[in-house]
Parts: sequence; structure tokens; C-alpha cells
Amino acid sequence: MSNISHAHPALADALAKKGYSALTPVQDAVLDPKLLAQDLLVSAQTGSGKTVAFGLAMASTLMGEDTGFMRADAPLALAIAPTRELALQVKRELDWLYKEAGAKTASCVGGMDMRDERRALSQGAHIVVGTPGRLCDHIKRGSLDMSELKAIVLDEADEMLKMGFREELEQILGAAPEERRTLMFSATVPKTILGMTKKYQRNAVRVNTAAEAKQHLDIEYRVMTVGKDDRENAIINVLQYYNAKNAIVFGDTRIAVNRMTQRFNNRGFSVVALSGELSQAERSSALQAMRDGRAQVCIATDVAARGLDLPDLELVIHADVPKNREALLHRSGRTGRAGRKGVSALIVTPNRRRNAERLLRDANITAEWGTPPSAEEIIARDNERLFDNMTLESEVTEDERTLVARLLKAHTPEHIATAFLRQYRAGQSAPEELTNATYTPSDDRGGSSRPSVRNDFSNGVWFALNLGRKQKAEPKWILPMLLKSGGLKKQEIGAIKITETQTFVELEKRCVEGFIETIGPDGKIENAITATRLDGQPDFRTPDYASGKGHNSDKGRKYDKSNRKPYAGKGKRDDARSDKPAWKDKASRDDKPQRDDKPKRDDKPKSKSEGKSFHEEGSFKRKPRTKAEPGSSAATGRNSEPFPNDAKPKKPHKKKLARAAALKAKDTGSAKVPGSAKGTGVKKGERKNTRKKDRR
Repeated sequence: MSNISHAHPALADALAKKGYSALTPVQDAVLDPKLLAQDLLVSAQTGSGKTVAFGLAMASTLMGEDTGFMRADAPLALAIAPTRELALQVKRELDWLYKEAGAKTASCVGGMDMRDERRALSQGAHIVVGTPGRLCDHIKRGSLDMSELKAIVLDEADEMLKMGFREELEQILGAAPEERRTLMFSATVPKTILGMTKKYQRNAVRVNTAAEAKQHLDIEYRVMTVGKDDRENAIINVLQYYNAKNAIVFGDTRIAVNRMTQRFNNRGFSVVALSGELSQAERSSALQAMRDGRAQVCIATDVAARGLDLPDLELVIHADVPKNREALLHRSGRTGRAGRKGVSALIVTPNRRRNAERLLRDANITAEWGTPPSAEEIIARDNERLFDNMTLESEVTEDERTLVARLLKAHTPEHIATAFLRQYRAGQSAPEELTNATYTPSDDRGGSSRPSVRNDFSNGVWFALNLGRKQKAEPKWILPMLLKSGGLKKQEIGAIKITETQTFVELEKRCVEGFIETIGPDGKIENAITATRLDGQPDFRTPDYASGKGHNSDKGRKYDKSNRKPYAGKGKRDDARSDKPAWKDKASRDDKPQRDDKPKRDDKPKSKSEGKSFHEEGSFKRKPRTKAEPGSSAATGRNSEPFPNDAKPKKPHKKKLARAAALKAKDTGSAKVPGSAKGTGVKKGERKNTRKKDRR
């Protein structure tokens, strides 16, 4: 920890009035004299004071050696945050930090009136805080002047890239002057952040705090294993056991958030919901209710994981295992802030316990494994709070003594104490009864603490799934699907055979009833994927199963070589074949009649239409096709008829017919087509010459 004298003199007074006696490690690190003019890439834990840190870091860039700000026609600093809540929180922190220096701050966030923001910018703001989308809108409309910027801060830069704000960030950074100072702050530094650092920062210095690689000491991590259907019941027991002033429950989807909000309200909790579908006014109202004490529990999606600052938040509950270590750290970082203690509880079902172990190992977190509080533990904890909250030190007043005398005269002390106890518990709901779901976590190597024994599949039951190689079926996603949607364990699943259109799965016999009950009578696993139980073991050697055509179809049985009878039902054909002479008795090829013995084509009668033109007076009558003799004029194409005999006659185009009819009417003495009876046709060459003459 470092003394606040390292901070800019204009900000040191504000820190002292706020109650700061020393700076946090990240705040002290950015004030290193060697880094005063450098671009920085700062990574630190959530709740470590990053907002105040970049406020201290850019003070020397904005004010130099001055003790305050002069009037600014354009903003001098720009802070970008991923969410509206975080942007407004950053503005509140910078307001008190730069109050003594006379700085004006303005916010530009989605959901607010853009006219008010434009008015605040036109009146002169030294520091602007906003979200990427709204800042881009102001830049396009010309209401945000970027020409005088001296410093740009990207708070939670990794989250902005994750949310898809890369194009907006590039547009904002591209519109800023090149001679500026760029500061990036983030709890994690993935490769995408390093790529932006190389592109938009100049010789950036990486700043790491010593506590970054260590577990957050102010947060107690607990993993509670529950049954598949007891997740929400376990959350209710955890809320009752800790009875935190403010608690937040994170759900994966909006549907889960809405369901838990309705149920917890029915159980007597004062609950507010926070998700992306709410308007800015509704979100602000929900957070204000948490700060005022009108609400005790906030149920939110990950949209609230960044930037949610509740001073009295003591408990964070993960209704499901977070998807990655970043989500776990940022969710849990809502508690344990500014030196206060907090609890982060993970609710883990049996099919997700391996994911929880891997997640904690990747995040370098040591958690305490156990079960949710039972009903007896919750009642005992309530009794302790009852005695702790009783105020027995103060003296009894005269009015109270008179009322106590009346109560003692009417009732016995035991009855009075019982009435007080019942009244105390009247507003509390009964705890939930949970099923046993004990689990021993794996060792550090990721293996099980006890050697795994393969189950017996000698009497295994086979199921057929209605998808195969054509549907890109692979064991790497079929197995997790069966574990999640079928309520199975990994040891209960045997062989998985994938054919062209079907997948066959072997299950242990004792888990079959539970699997069938889970998927229901329709056998639906997920979406359109269904499972059908087979009688016995399928024969994968038959071509039918190799092509995936089913397991009990008639087509599958006809390929059974043991039951197949060649030429069954075709006796007549066999008798006829047996009467024929053998191959050696057949006549040789030399004894066959030669082609010359066949009747000639010229001996056939000629067609009735021979000697007539193919079309007469605009009518179309196709000439019957006849085979042409090799070497004849029809085969060589030297026939005088309009179409050769061996070619399919084409229907003349209507324009050609119209042209021929017009030519016939105009000039009746034109040359006749050889072979035509009445000269109705026109040679192709002469028709072209006629067209040329007409054009002239």
C-alpha cells in the first residue's frame, strides 16, 4: 500500500475527503513516475479500484502541473465502458475524484435522451463517459468533438470485444488524434486484447499487480452439490441461511431469470430482476431498490456482471456453472469490494461437477466443497440471529414497564416469549427439504480420487437414435447430450455405434428405467432427436445396419444369408432355363447369319409423305423418322430433304415461317428447294441473301 501523496495534488484532497488513507496496489502501480506518459495495459482483480486507478493515471496528462481545469470547448478525456451501469458508475466515481479540480463530466449511454447528452456536450465537458454504440452515434452526428482528446480509457476492454463492439471501438479510436494516451483496463487479458494493443497503442507497458495471480482473499468460494431437481430449492436455502443484506443470483437465460423471480417472490423474498430486455429506466429502478433496501435479492443475467456496484452486496450465487473463468471472476467480483467480505456460491448438479472442477482449476481458485444448508441448519442459524439482534442493554422506559406489567398480569412469561418467537418467524418461509447429493471432488491432476471401475455391460440394453453420419453424428457431442438430457452417468454408457442414418447406444441395464422415464413416452432427448429401445443386440455385420436402415425391418432380414434361398418362388423360370442347350451346344459365331443377309433398307416401302414438303401453308406435320442406311445420303447429310432421316426434325421458328410466307407471297418465282413437291420451302442461303436485299 502507498501513501496518497503520489497522486496529483488536485486529486489528493478529494481522496482524503473520501476517507482514503492509502492506495490499492493497482492505484499505486499506475502512479509510477516512469509510466506518467506511457500507454498502459493494466490487468487487476475486480473490486481492486480500477476506476479510481485510471482517474489518477490520466490526471497528469489532462492537467499537467495545474491545480484545476480551464474552460474546455471540446472534451479532453474519453472513458469507454461496455454497459450502461458500468458507464454511470464510472461517471459517479470521476465526479467526486475530480470535483476539487473543477472538472465537468458528461455521460453518453444508450437508453438516455440524446438531446440532453448533446446539450451537455455543447456546454463544455472535460471528461466524457459512454458506451461504444452511443459514442459512435454522437461522432456521426458531429455532436462529439474528438479533436482535443488527450487520453482515452477502455474499461473492461475484454468484455467489450466479447460483446461484439470491435467495429465501434475501431471507429472511436480511429477518430481520435494520434497524439494521445491510451489506457486499457481489464480483469483478464486474452489474445484479442493484445491484438488491439499492438494496433492502437504506442509501446504499451503491461502493468500487473502482485495479487492478480492469487485468489481474491475477501471472497469465500463455496461449491454446493445438489440433485438435478433441487437447484432452485438449494438457492432458497442458501438465501435463508446467509440472510445477506443484498444478494445477487446469476442465471444463464432470461427464461431462468423470470422463473426464479416469480418463485422467489412467492416465497417471501423481496426480489428484482435485471436482464437485457429491460429498459434503462427499469434497470436503474431495480438497482436503486437494492441500494435503498427495498429489495434484498437481485436475479440477473451476465449483462449485470460487469459494472454492477452494490456497496452492501454480501452474497453471489451462481445458479449454474459459469461458462468460463472470466465469467466466474467477474460474477464473483460483485462482492468482496473495497475490503468488504463476501461469499460466492456455485450450485453444481451431478452432470456439471466435472465442469466445476475444471473451471476452478483454470481460475486458480480453491473452493470449499459441500452441500447446501439443511432445514435444521437454517433454523439453528435463525435462532442465533434472534439472540444477536435482541437489544437488552438499553434501560426500560416507563411506558414499556407499564405495558410489560399488563402482559405479565394477563399471561405467563412462557406464553409471552412464545408469542414473540412466533411473531419473529411469521415473515419467514419454511426451508426446503433437499435430497442427498454428496460428491467427493477430484484430485489436482483432474482424475477421480478413487479408481474408476467399468460397469458390467454383459446384459446391456441397446437404444437406436434417429441420426447418423448423414446428420454428422459424433460421439463427442452425443455423449454429453445423453448425460445432460438423459440423466445418465458416464459409467452407465457403453458402446456407441454410428451408422449412416442411425446411432446405437448401449446402456447399463439398471439405468434403463430411469432413462426411459427421463425421455418420456415419446423418447425425445433434444429437439428432434429420439431414442427407441431395441430387442437384443443389433447385428452390425449385415449390410442393413451398415447403411443404417433400421433394426427390426423386413429389409434387414432379407440380407441374412442363413435364411436366404436363391431363386425362391421362381421355379418356372428355372424349368425354362433347364430346357435350353448348354453353351457348348450353341451355334458358333461363324454359323450366325451375317449382316449382309439382312434385308436392305431400300426394300422397305417408302413413306407416304415422300416427295412432299415438310411444311405446307404454314402447317406443321412431322415426318415419321426412319433409320438411315450407312453410306446413304441421309446418313452423310447430303439429302435433298429439309431434315435428314436419322435426325429428329426441329420445329421451325415462327419468325422464319413468317419470313418464308412473306417471301412466297411477294415472289412466287423464287427457287424451289430440291426434293420438295411444290417449292414452298426456301434454301437457307437464299433466305439470307433475301434478308440482305430487304435491308438495303
